[in-house]
Amino acid sequence: MLFQSPGPIFFKFGFITIRWYGLMIASGFLLALTAARKMAVKTGLDSEKFVSLALWAFLCGVLGARLYYVSLNLSHFIGSPGEILATWNGGLSIHGGIIGGAGAGYIYLKRQKLAAMKYLDLLACVTPLAQAVGRWGNFFNSEAFGLPVADTFPLRLFIPPESRPMMYHNAKFFHPTFLYESIYDLLIFVFLYFFAYRRLCKYPGLVVFVYISLYSLGRIVIEQIRIDSVAYYHGMPVPLLVSAGMLGASLCAMMSIYKRGVLAEVEGVTAASSLPENKSQPGPTDANAGVAVQAEPETKNP
Repeated sequence: MLFQSPGPIFFKFGFITIRWYGLMIASGFLLALTAARKMAVKTGLDSEKFVSLALWAFLCGVLGARLYYVSLNLSHFIGSPGEILATWNGGLSIHGGIIGGAGAGYIYLKRQKLAAMKYLDLLACVTPLAQAVGRWGNFFNSEAFGLPVADTFPLRLFIPPESRPMMYHNAKFFHPTFLYESIYDLLIFVFLYFFAYRRLCKYPGLVVFVYISLYSLGRIVIEQIRIDSVAYYHGMPVPLLVSAGMLGASLCAMMSIYKRGVLAEVEGVTAASSLPENKSQPGPTDANAGVAVQAEPETKNP
């Protein structure tokens, strides 16, 4: 199957330009929000508060994603500062988005005095759906592709010459890694939303770190064949190193949260079983047993 972008622009009229990249990100956000609101109603969370949370997390997530990307390309943006705001050309890092969105969401929930980790669990549950749709923005921008493939490869992405790396300028077709990650993100969403969330949400925070672990694991695998990493450290792509670090940290957090949750359950069962049984005591045997009788004052003859 051959994939070829029709171009980055979806609609243009005069000075109004709508690009596929922004459209895909917005569509992913709205789909994820719709799914989250349905789950919020089922699990007893305030769906309106969640909408406010999602908006804050989305806006700060986009900001964090851009700042993270810019920080890894400072040499380029110092020479072209006007491009810092040109997010429609791509350049949003998922890792920066996770950090920015989660941080802003946590602050918002604390200020609202809500159960932060319960709401963040639901946010993490639907985030992969937003990512799965948003990755198609990379397709329209002819970015986020992998190593060259043969003309007969089952899944191949045509990249126009102006978007190819110099070392692969003569290659036509590349791994559609945007598609690989989109499918993987969708599978994470299905697993968390339909199977794991209701079972794990009794351990607040666990779903957040399950999501981070699963995404990081997939990113580590996919990053092996991507050739457009924004930065390298000692010859290793920075996204791969960050994903490995996030995977390790999230696995430790998962074990800690689960252990505390199980321990709390055991202590709760033990405490309940140690309470004295409420047995009925035998009452008086006379006919007036169990009836409170108020003594009449003694009357004396004058």
